[in-house]
Amino acid sequence: MEKYLHHIQLGVFIAFVGLAFQAQTGFAESESVNLQPYFDFNVHRNITVPLGQTAFLHCHVERLGDKGVSWIRKRDLHILTVGPLTYTSDERFQIYDLKNSTQWNLMIKYAQKRDSGVYECQINTEPKMSLSYTLNVIELKADILGPSDLYVKSGSDIDLICKLSHRLADGANLFWYKDGDILEAATNANEISSDTSKRISADTDWTDGLTSRVTIRRAVPSDTGNYTCNPSLARPASVYVHVIIGEHPAAMQHNAASPLRPWLWCTSFLVSVITSLASAR
Repeated sequence: MEKYLHHIQLGVFIAFVGLAFQAQTGFAESESVNLQPYFDFNVHRNITVPLGQTAFLHCHVERLGDKGVSWIRKRDLHILTVGPLTYTSDERFQIYDLKNSTQWNLMIKYAQKRDSGVYECQINTEPKMSLSYTLNVIELKADILGPSDLYVKSGSDIDLICKLSHRLADGANLFWYKDGDILEAATNANEISSDTSKRISADTDWTDGLTSRVTIRRAVPSDTGNYTCNPSLARPASVYVHVIIGEHPAAMQHNAASPLRPWLWCTSFLVSVITSLASAR
């Protein structure tokens, strides 16, 4: 009887240990699940950057623990970075601002059109965790408002406005050219003298995209030429300015919806002369 009771006690003890082990294992598994890494979704994942500028893809990971983070280019499954190290021969790809184990931000220097596409920030959990980003690399082009041929009466002011819809990176600049030479502008817009350069003022606003205005006061025939607005990291835009001596309504911008090119109004003038001579005979 005593032996029988001993076996019962042993069986109860084993059952108790088994239940305790299962409870402990279940708790450990639950704790493991709760401590899994996770992404911070409060980041921009659709990024547009101008051609030639630097693109930044921000990946924030919490509770990384002993796991690792990699960046993958989706179109060819190319591994770009593993941890803090660059895993590609293209040195434009780098992990930057690695202040702690939560920030795994990918930097792509001098972004090219071929860099456009989907990228993944991955954590080597089982199963693998990933967060997708879309990069759009666009080519910016300056735009000078108005017609490509501008006709201005001698003595009036020339106003040229160049716009760029997308904000350029810090340190970007813009220059105006006339016939290939840089256009020198006076620092004081009201400073006017017989010197041509002093009649020219320029003002550039970088607040929302870019707007640059060039004003040439009291236009003279020598102001005729090709004017180019050339922002850094963007395609330039040009306009040809014709300074007309005397009134020629067909050629003036404010009198003609579609300004005529010089050879057209010269032809028109010759036709009128020939007509007049024919009538006089």
